[in-house]
Amino acid sequence: MSDNVPNELLPLRKRIDELDRRFVELLAERNELVAQVADVKRQSGFPIRDSSREGQMLEARRSLGLKDGIRPEVVESLFRVILWASRDRQATLRAAVPVRVDPKSIAIVGGHGGMGKCLEKMFLAQGHHVMITDVDTPLTPAEAAGKADVIVVSVPIRSTRQVIESIGPSCAENSLLVDVTSIKSDPVQAMLDSTTANVIGTHPLFGPAINSLQGQRVVMTPARVHDHEWDPWLCDSFKAAGLEVIQSTPEKHDRIMSVVQVLTHYSTEVIGRTMQALDVSIEESLEFTSPIYHMELLMAARHFAQSPDLYSAIEMSNPNTEAVTSAFTRAAEEMRSLIINGDQDGFRTTFGEVSDFFGDFSKKALVESSYLIDRLVERT
Repeated sequence: MSDNVPNELLPLRKRIDELDRRFVELLAERNELVAQVADVKRQSGFPIRDSSREGQMLEARRSLGLKDGIRPEVVESLFRVILWASRDRQATLRAAVPVRVDPKSIAIVGGHGGMGKCLEKMFLAQGHHVMITDVDTPLTPAEAAGKADVIVVSVPIRSTRQVIESIGPSCAENSLLVDVTSIKSDPVQAMLDSTTANVIGTHPLFGPAINSLQGQRVVMTPARVHDHEWDPWLCDSFKAAGLEVIQSTPEKHDRIMSVVQVLTHYSTEVIGRTMQALDVSIEESLEFTSPIYHMELLMAARHFAQSPDLYSAIEMSNPNTEAVTSAFTRAAEEMRSLIINGDQDGFRTTFGEVSDFFGDFSKKALVESSYLIDRLVERT
């Protein structure tokens, strides 16, 4: 088709290319201002994210778009990406890191793993000294634990308790022992039983392959903090990297994650297994795909492209797994019965009950999922 471009289109494309070049130059100029903003915020202690300011900016930009005949949602989408990039650059420039940092000696047990490397990068950027110990390092976990102010256990779930029990006695009483496991009750209890050190369980709600920590979430479950500096220190360290911190207890964490992780992963695995059993042609299904099916297919395929050991550990280690999977089976059988029997009234009643359960969140879900669908359609 590019060989048959109308001559009248060529100068218009040239003008568009020139405008795009100017647009990128303006973004670069804005980026320089962001660097100055980062410096001011670091010197003053002002947080990277100012939600009130962002809300005002987005509303003002929407109005500008409307005035100039551009759909407000298009302008808002553009500036949300720009604002995210701005926050990410500020975090990279250490805008949330105090000017005067008290360097800590931090040992990462399992530091050659994905999450270990991610945490190493985060702590080094904040001016701390990091020691890495793993199965292939001369430095043993126990040796590293004995030398460190902060000991982070970043090993596979099934190895976590054993590693904690082996290094716990080496941790100084005034040090901080942390884990980053997806399950919290058992690792936290293992830390409490194995050492007299300060203990805080954490769970980064993201994988190590992400492009940026900006806006990601991490759960903290403080369990023993007799040196009261450690709780705010760890919280501030996460926030300085651009993370949003959620405070919880190990029990509440595991209960909520049995839905967020176990139910979600389990249902995805059932869908994938069903598609495999039906011998569905992925290619043919994509020819008929709706954006919603495309999105769900992407998430299912993404799931099965990753480690089965990781997912089995998450699902088999959560103390609430049996209750959640049993509830799923009952709900699936209930819906199957309604559909197979053609029970329209029963289906409508059940559908309404679930709709009432979601309540006002459904309205928000329609808006946000529509945004995701639009972005997906753009890429296809």
